[in-house]
Amino acid sequence: MSATNTRLRTVAKWSAVPVGLIVSAALVWQASYSAFSATTVNPGNSWATGTVVLSDDDASNTAMFTATVLKPGSTGEKCILVTSSGTLASTVKLYATSPSTTLALNTYIDVVVTQGTGATFAGGCGSFVADAGAPNTFTGTLAAFGTTYTTFANGLGTWAPAAGTVTKAYKVSYTVNAATPNSAQGGTAAVGFTWEAQNS
Repeated sequence: MSATNTRLRTVAKWSAVPVGLIVSAALVWQASYSAFSATTVNPGNSWATGTVVLSDDDASNTAMFTATVLKPGSTGEKCILVTSSGTLASTVKLYATSPSTTLALNTYIDVVVTQGTGATFAGGCGSFVADAGAPNTFTGTLAAFGTTYTTFANGLGTWAPAAGTVTKAYKVSYTVNAATPNSAQGGTAAVGFTWEAQNS
C-alpha cells in the first residue's frame, strides 16, 4: 500500500468524528425544538361529608320525669331544648324507646307532647310557646305514644332545621287519669324519648 493511500485513509478516519458530532448535535437540536406544547391544571380536588348533629340540655342524660307516689289526678310537666348544629339541613322526629309497664299503668297516664319554642330543661316551661299546627302535638295515653311513635319513619314533629345551630323546645305534660282503677296501685310505667335527625 502506498504512503499516499495510507494518509488518505487516516484523514478519512479522523474526519468522520467531527461529522458524526455535527449530525448528532443537529438531531438533538431538532428533537429539542421540534414540538410546541401547553398545559393547564385543575389542582387540589378534595371531598368531605357534611354532618348531622343533635343534642339536648337535659343535664347529662337526666330523665325528664322520675315521678313517684302518684295517685289519680297527679300531674306534672317538663320542657327540654333540642339543638341541631350540623352542617347539613335535616328533619327531626321524636319517638318512644323501650316502653314498659306493670299493672297496665301506662294506659292510665295521659300525656301531651308539644313542639314549640321558649323553654329549657333547667328553666322550665313558663315561657314555652307552642308551634302552630296539629301535627306538632300528641294527646293520648303513654301507652298510645309508645306504640304510635316507634321510629324516625313514624315519629312526631315537623321540625326541619337548616344548616347551622338551631333550637326547638318540647313540652311533655302528664296526668294520672282520675278513673285509674285500684288494680293499677303499685304499677309502673317507663319510656325513653328519642329525637333523631336525618339529613334532608
